[in-house]
Amino acid sequence: MKRPCVYILASKPYGTLYVGVMSDINQRMSLHAQGLLAGFTKRYRVTTLVYYEMHETMVQAIAREKLLKRWHRAWKYRLIEPMNPEWRDLFDPESGEVLFGPAEVERLTGEPAPD
Repeated sequence: MKRPCVYILASKPYGTLYVGVMSDINQRMSLHAQGLLAGFTKRYRVTTLVYYEMHETMVQAIAREKLLKRWHRAWKYRLIEPMNPEWRDLFDPESGEVLFGPAEVERLTGEPAPD
């Protein structure tokens, strides 16, 4: 699904964080999971998708990415935890699909996410 997206990857819960932007979250996460993107995420093994948000335009997504990159770590934690309190990987490499975080499932359906 091509749609502008800002995402946060983590090496582990409360570990190294990476904020990025993309137009196709499934494709980009497949590349991260396979270690095919050279640079920071590969060097520091930052491959767990812990947060993402979709935007209407790439201009909006880039502006949000720039803002998040300036945030303190604690602020990023407060952004991640309501959507993904257990810091689970929201990308399933077997299916190549991005999953909803537990809090997002509850918000959308009104019911708790299954374990």
